[in-house]
Amino acid sequence: MSSPRSAVRRPPTTSDRIALAWRELRRNATGPAMRAHLLGPDGPKLEQAQTDALEIIVAHRDGIRMSDFADAMHVDPSTATRAVDRLERLGLAERRQIDDDRRYVQATATQQGIETVRRIRRLRSLAMRRLLEPFDEVELEEFASYLERFVASIDELLDDLHHDRLDDASPTADRNTTR
Repeated sequence: MSSPRSAVRRPPTTSDRIALAWRELRRNATGPAMRAHLLGPDGPKLEQAQTDALEIIVAHRDGIRMSDFADAMHVDPSTATRAVDRLERLGLAERRQIDDDRRYVQATATQQGIETVRRIRRLRSLAMRRLLEPFDEVELEEFASYLERFVASIDELLDDLHHDRLDDASPTADRNTTR
């Protein structure tokens, strides 16, 4: 009689391999070493979500309404408010009322926030060039296409989850679990 430990493990499916690679990508790309590289030793102590938030705010030079900011971050308004609170405490963003209408508030980047994003983008660009060196132009084009399709697939899944349309019996789900 064989014990559970002696059971033969099946090789990972393609879906398993992608899920594991995605997990490692998230861990490494958002880990302390990468953040320290992108923000510099004297830079603000930002988590990945705060970096994303700051980049969205900086992209809107005249400010972004808090409701639009929440939508851009794919979070609820209270989470968006807390994100801007953290950026304000670090001196990277501020909130302002829009046109004396107290109902509408927008987030704007401070000069320090703008400079922080410039530094992050410059260092990220250098890191990406280094990461992509092993790939030729054809592979890079394919990789970009696959990533764009993957992101679109994530968006579609989230939309289905939000609208309670997830179907376990979909042909795509069956196909991806058997590879």
